[in-house]
Amino acid sequence: QLQLVESGGGLVQPGGSLRLSCAASGFTLGDYAIGWFRQAPGKERDGVSCISSSGGKTNHVSSVKSRFTISRDNAKNTVYLQMNSLKPEDTAVYYCAPVDSCSGYALGIPISGSWGQGTQVIVSS
Repeated sequence: QLQLVESGGGLVQPGGSLRLSCAASGFTLGDYAIGWFRQAPGKERDGVSCISSSGGKTNHVSSVKSRFTISRDNAKNTVYLQMNSLKPEDTAVYYCAPVDSCSGYALGIPISGSWGQGTQVIVSS
């Protein structure tokens, strides 16, 4: 089973920054493209960003494209999501998951069949 653990969430004021981490347990993260997803209260879980297994390709949903950066350190078995200029509408539980690919303009389809606990991000003054 492809287990991922998210961390780094918290409460931040509008305009602030957070860096989320996604750590793999029991498998080599570098073998997979990874996606970040988020679920706001009362809404469906949506894709936010993805990164290819090598890190050479990234995609972002248009609402975060100029503010979020996804990166990975395969030596540390970790993927990061740097979130800047945060807005109240970014408030959600954020999840990471292995995805089928990160290519073209797509954000990838989760392939593990399960989700971790996620990390809560609250953007509020």
